[in-house]
Amino acid sequence: MEQIAADIRKALENKAFSGSLKFDCGADGVIVLADGTASTADRDTDCTLRLSRENLVSLLKGKLNPMMAMATGKLKLSGSPTVAMGLAKLLG
Repeated sequence: MEQIAADIRKALENKAFSGSLKFDCGADGVIVLADGTASTADRDTDCTLRLSRENLVSLLKGKLNPMMAMATGKLKLSGSPTVAMGLAKLLG
């Protein structure tokens, strides 16, 4: 998870992300995007996306469509959908 967080930190260097978002991969751990960086330290966030580590990697590489993932149950969202939509700008 630390390597994935490091890759996200690099992506955040040139892009703004407002709010806070957590990728919750269950037993594999969490990645929290907040305050302009990514961390593996768990905390409360505006939005939580629950998905497997494998699906997180696919999502970040653009191989998993977030809407399809939600429709098929591969991704579950809780909290602010507006914050989750901000993720699309980060990934784009």
